[in-house]
This record gives sequence, structure tokens and C-alpha cells, in this order.
Amino acid sequence: MSDEVDERVTPPLVDEAVKKAAVAWVSVAGGPAYALWCLPLDGALLVVTGPGEQSAPGLADAAEADVTLRGDHGGRIVTWPARVTRLRPGTEEWENAAPLVAAKRLNASGPSADLVARWAAEGCALNRLSPAGTALTGADLPAGSLAEQPREAPVVRATRKPFRLHKVRRR
Repeated sequence: MSDEVDERVTPPLVDEAVKKAAVAWVSVAGGPAYALWCLPLDGALLVVTGPGEQSAPGLADAAEADVTLRGDHGGRIVTWPARVTRLRPGTEEWENAAPLVAAKRLNASGPSADLVARWAAEGCALNRLSPAGTALTGADLPAGSLAEQPREAPVVRATRKPFRLHKVRRR
């Protein structure tokens, strides 16, 4: 028997978590993890990013990423390394996958065919995240919360005192 690991065979926990995934936390090159909506398809996750869509810096050009998925009760149950494959407009993969992802896109304006055309025209990235390598589960996962300070963003602003039209008397 060979000591090589067949990357096409994934643990049952990863398979089940991928099938049920609607949101995945994706980290590229050890950077911060971004919560991204995704569509499970054929044992992999499809994620669209780019102009007018969700932001995941570095994912469009990455070859690898780390994916964390939650379980039925909301807690982290598995983290696995993923092989990132970008699907290009005009290819058979794009023609099969893009309409499926567009149909599941919440709050999309217009029909899914228009959305797919916009993704192709604006250079949005449709990526397939396939399990590749050893997954961390159970006791192998970090025990702490991994909570971080909020990242700086242009939408964050200082809170002002509430406006009061009349003077409020304190007793």
C-alpha cells in the first residue's frame, strides 16, 4: 500500500460541511479571513468576488487559500486548505457554473443571465475552492475565539452625542 495521500478523497466531515455551506471564511496567504457567501457544487465551493460583489483581497489570483466552515449550531467545525481555480468567461466551466451561482445570488437586480454577463464584462472572479490537503477538525482546531479588533474601514466613523431639541432636566 502506498503512503501517498489521494487529494481527491476528502474526509466525510469536509464533504458534509461543504454540502451545507452558505457562508465560508476564506483566508489567502495567512491574511485575515473574510466571510463570503458561497455555493456548494460537486464537492467544492464556488465564490464570486469583484466590482459590485463581495470583497476578498488576493483570492482572484491565489492558487491556495484556507477555508473555515461552521456546523449546524454555528460553531467552527473544520478548517481545510483549498486549491483555488479561477473560472474564466467563455469556458465550458464558466458556462456551467456561473448561471447556477447567479441564480442563488440574493438581492440581485435583474435576471441571472444579466448578472452573469455583468460579471464577465466587469472582470469579476468566479473561483472554485476545492479541498486539498489535511483538514483541521475537533481537537486540532484552536481552542480560543480568534476574535480580532475590527479592521479599519472607510465606513467607520465616530459616534456623536444624540441630538436633543429641548433641555432635559436631571433629577
